[in-house]
Amino acid sequence: MTQTLDDTRTGTETGERLLVAPDMPWVALVWDDPVNLMSYVSWVFRSYFGYTTQESERLMMQVHTTGRAVVATGPREAMERHVEALHDFGLWATVAKADE
Repeated sequence: MTQTLDDTRTGTETGERLLVAPDMPWVALVWDDPVNLMSYVSWVFRSYFGYTTQESERLMMQVHTTGRAVVATGPREAMERHVEALHDFGLWATVAKADE
């Protein structure tokens, strides 16, 4: 990965150049639950995220068969907003770092 001058900062006390890591990407995960119908989960993905029917069905089946699916990736604050909205729809959802 190429580092630019924008990726570094100068320490004010020592004058050392510090490497600043870019904000780690985060994911919004939806978990399988025994309550919501598969058709409802697919509908939530279409209505909230604007996914196509095919993508919504694929994600819903991933939740159903593997127990979870990544439905969004981005900055932590945005993923927290997505998870809160998914909770409002009654889905089980969490935020995690993208590499976990």
